[in-house]
Amino acid sequence: MADTEQGNQTSVTEFILLGFGDLVDLQILLFLLFLVIYIVTVTGNILIVALVVADQHLHTPMYFFLGNLSCLETCYTSTILPRMLASFLTGDRTISVSGCIAQFYFFGFLVTVECYLLSAMSYDRYLAICKPLNYAAIMNNAICRQLASGSWMTGFLVSIIIIFLISKLTFCGPSVIDHFFCDFTPIIKLSCSDTHMMELVTFMLTFITTLPPFLLTLATYVYIISTILRIPSTTGKQKAFSICSSHLIVVTIFYGAIMIVYMLPKTDTLRDLNKVFSVLYTVLTPLVNPLIYSLRNKEVKEALRKAVRKCLAFTRM
Repeated sequence: MADTEQGNQTSVTEFILLGFGDLVDLQILLFLLFLVIYIVTVTGNILIVALVVADQHLHTPMYFFLGNLSCLETCYTSTILPRMLASFLTGDRTISVSGCIAQFYFFGFLVTVECYLLSAMSYDRYLAICKPLNYAAIMNNAICRQLASGSWMTGFLVSIIIIFLISKLTFCGPSVIDHFFCDFTPIIKLSCSDTHMMELVTFMLTFITTLPPFLLTLATYVYIISTILRIPSTTGKQKAFSICSSHLIVVTIFYGAIMIVYMLPKTDTLRDLNKVFSVLYTVLTPLVNPLIYSLRNKEVKEALRKAVRKCLAFTRM
């Protein structure tokens, strides 16, 4: 009987992303705000990638991982913001089911990769500060490439499995997603299929792939901070802390927002603020990454000055 009822239901072919549609009077302002954020984010991250590739002084493990992170952030923000900007501009909030699943795939893939890259960067800072004599021997080019490629491959494989499971679901209404992008929970809620097994598998995969890098990041910073506090000179403490403070800021914003969105109970208050906290790790983190690493990093600023001087010299020829 249940199968007959499900068969008589009309399959949904598109979803409606409500986004920030309830803020009718602020649509133009929000469009301009997110447009500026998108332009600055993409420009800043591409600039960091270009500097890391072009400047020999930045061919170190720390900047190798930073280049990977900037490349990821460019893809990350391009997965979400262009669709949001189009909805602000045209008022069309519909997205096809396949388009929604594709957006979630790239989102989940890139979030998983970012967890591992941030963990690799924290491990690199741990070795540089806590094991300086062994740093060059441990963090060589081969290890860096393995850590980076492992991060990308893990994100790819995990997301492929989850997307395969989602593609088997049937959607027969309602079709409204109260979010500005296609996230896992809103998609699952709209399915009229049995999702218990899929939710269990997804939870296990997410738990296995995100908790270890988070714990590793947490542990490395406990060791880093304890090591810094044992440095006798004030100048030494400031120098050591400046090395890892930029990365610590990015990690705090990223994991803090994710924990609030996905781990805290869904009370009415937090449900209303869910979009705001989601903006922190989907929009703000990619934005602050190039700003923090460029404005707080002498080597990046020096590489940027060299690049600007070369460009000016070339234009005068």
